Amino acid sequence: MTVQVPSVLPSALSRSFFARPTLQVARDLLGALVVRVLPPSEVPGGSSEPAVLVARLVEVEAYLGPQDPASHAYRRTPRSAIMWGPPGRAYVYFSYGNHYCVNVVTEPEGTAGAVLLRAAEPLAGIPVMQALRGVPDLRRLLSGPGRLARGLSVDRRFNGWDLTQPGPLYLAPGTPPLRVASSPRIGIRRATDRPWRFFDPESPFVSR
Repeated sequence: MTVQVPSVLPSALSRSFFARPTLQVARDLLGALVVRVLPPSEVPGGSSEPAVLVARLVEVEAYLGPQDPASHAYRRTPRSAIMWGPPGRAYVYFSYGNHYCVNVVTEPEGTAGAVLLRAAEPLAGIPVMQALRGVPDLRRLLSGPGRLARGLSVDRRFNGWDLTQPGPLYLAPGTPPLRVASSPRIGIRRATDRPWRFFDPESPFVSR
């Protein structure tokens, strides 16, 4: 599938898009765009202009609330409280002491849910992504949640960020895949049988 890079920054997905059942949002996020606008001071090597990074989501995982033992919201804690908050907000946490993970909050406010952004196809700003990751291979650039976060320069600063408003980081409509495949989620120890990992089976950018 050939995906066109937008010549003008697209509008953000609406809050109502995220205020739906988590599994439905997860499937519908495939093909959506992650837009990251880096200020000149954060562009590797220095720049006088902002850098616009755009990537197309090809793999996500759904996490529910207290009924999902693999979810941070299985028990409500200060960290996971954001998953009960307004839909469309970013939930960013540090995982295994070495990388960040980026999620978007789902469900109507008061019901916990979030979708982990697992992998994306680089579309625009690729040289900047490669410099941020120190990796030239396009297939590995954003293939995995930690790689995605680092390649788009997303960290705890964006925890709670509104992803429904154009700005330094937001989600926008894109090109849906021709098919959606599902499998059990990766790298968890509980509820390992639930097929809540959704991905584009035709994409070479899905994590392995």
